[in-house]
Amino acid sequence: MDVRDQPLLQTKGLTKYFRTSRGLLHAVDHVDLEIQAKKTLGVVGESGCGKSTLGRTILRLIEPTEGSVLYGGEDIAGCSAARMREMRRKMQIIFQDPYASLDPRKTVKELIADPLKVYKTPKSRRDELVGQMMETVGLAERFAQAYPHELDGGRRQRIGIARALVLQPEFIVCDEPVSALDVSIQAQILNLLMDLQESHGLTYLFITHDLSVVRHISDEIMVMYLGVVVERAPSKELFASPMHPYTKELIRAIPIPDLNPEHRLVNSLRGEVSDPIEPPASCRFAPRCNYCTEACLSSQPALQDMGNGHFVACALHGA
Repeated sequence: MDVRDQPLLQTKGLTKYFRTSRGLLHAVDHVDLEIQAKKTLGVVGESGCGKSTLGRTILRLIEPTEGSVLYGGEDIAGCSAARMREMRRKMQIIFQDPYASLDPRKTVKELIADPLKVYKTPKSRRDELVGQMMETVGLAERFAQAYPHELDGGRRQRIGIARALVLQPEFIVCDEPVSALDVSIQAQILNLLMDLQESHGLTYLFITHDLSVVRHISDEIMVMYLGVVVERAPSKELFASPMHPYTKELIRAIPIPDLNPEHRLVNSLRGEVSDPIEPPASCRFAPRCNYCTEACLSSQPALQDMGNGHFVACALHGA
């Protein structure tokens, strides 16, 4: 592979299990993914599917059970703490809840400067960078001495974005960055993230449960269900030709501005999400699938290449 074609980030068999009193909880189960530099991979699925754990495991905020995380070709899954400290200048995260992720005892200026203090940036340079970041994310200078509780959710999330950006990273995990915000504010933050990607050459792993959100920001979308990837495709391809029954139901659930009751689609998913502790060898979506066959009950299907960069793990499309 040409170095120029090498993905910035790649995982191979990335796995994270949590030990519980009832057995192993399979949060992330042998996930393979890759993200090209300056592109966005959207990760979507219901709560509990493992998407946030995936993001944190990639950053080694949670240690992986097995598998590898390649960043620029270097496997960081088992690298030393000192090396990981260097790598974290390049890899940052924006959290879901902008209030919970901010220290309420610190001002906006102090919060944004925190990463710079960790890396012992001189104070004069810190002040300069904080001012630049506030301007970049649309925070007026008058908010520099404000505390998080004095600001609305949109401005709090701008603080989180500025804090993630102040070290000038290459890769950012966006962990449901707009789900806690009002709809009117969501669009502003999404537009800001897309503008920052273009101006700073950023690469995103964008995690959300909302396909209508991920559609507008992602180059490629990966659908997760109970710790496994069930479908992956370029964004336009996924919406034009979804293949997995679960993906189809997620798309059907997107609200459509149509007042005609005859046009409203009813979610046909049955049952509840299965227990992720010691899951059976069968397809994990089988208990809720209207197309379940005997083949679905015998094994978990592997991702199959269907062409056009479209992969699906479903017995309906498998070999």
